[in-house]
This record gives sequence, C-alpha cells and structure tokens, in this order.
Amino acid sequence: MRKVKPVRKLGRTAAHRKATLSNLSTQLLVYKRIETTEAKAKETRRVVEKIITKARKGTVHAQREIFKDIRDKQAIRTLFEEIVAKVGTRNGGYTRVIKLAPRFGDAAKMAVIELVDYTESPSKHQKTGKQDRAKRVKGSKKTSTAPASASTASAE
Repeated sequence: MRKVKPVRKLGRTAAHRKATLSNLSTQLLVYKRIETTEAKAKETRRVVEKIITKARKGTVHAQREIFKDIRDKQAIRTLFEEIVAKVGTRNGGYTRVIKLAPRFGDAAKMAVIELVDYTESPSKHQKTGKQDRAKRVKGSKKTSTAPASASTASAE
C-alpha cells in the first residue's frame, strides 16, 4: 500500500511552495535567523537541513546541486565558507525553531528559525505576552487621558 509522506502545502501550488521555501532558505543562510510563521519555519527546517548536509561534502557537485535550489551566490558562498566550517562536526540538527506569540493581525502562529551555532542566548527569544492594547490602538483612553490630565493640572 502506498504511504504518502506528510508535507505542509502552505496554501500554495507546488511551484509557489518551492519558491517560498527557496527564498526562506536563502534568507536563513544569509541572516542566520528569520522570523516567519510556524508552519513555514518547520518546512524551511527540512529544506535547510538537507542543504547543509550536502554542503558538508564540499565538492563541486554538491555546490551545483545546492545552486539548483538556492540561486544566490552570496548565500552559497556563506554556506560553504562560514556555516560548514562551524557545523562540520555536528551530526544534523543545524537549525532551531523557537515559537513566539501569535501575530497581531491574523493571530497566525509565529516562530523564529535560526542556525544553532550562531545564537548568542536561546532565552532571548522566549514567548512574549500580549501587547498592551493602549499601545496598539491610536485613540485609546489610556493614551488620551494622560495628556489631558497633565493639561488640567497645569491650568490650576
């Protein structure tokens, strides 16, 4: 019986999904840490782990295979010169996904995906609580009452 390998479709066609994951992978290799939705982060992790494993071979063939997916010379140069040097002894697990608070606009689950050996402190990106409504809403009572009470105090 045929067993289907589970994959997140991300609400995109196959070509759009491939392009999205390629772009996210490129940005992760260049910036070492990106913030995106949780589903995209988990799918990007699958792609990047395979790319770094290929890059550890260090052959020209590996470079050409990776260039099919990445298509960014700066990212590939960074991958082969910096990243492979740092993760050369590691047996997988090159990335880390840290969950964040939901996005305000649509309450999408957010996450940070980062390369493990490039992090300063993992506790820096812990889950944050909800943002204070007074800071989000422009005409909030909390923000509008503070200047009004200050002006009445100065009038006396």
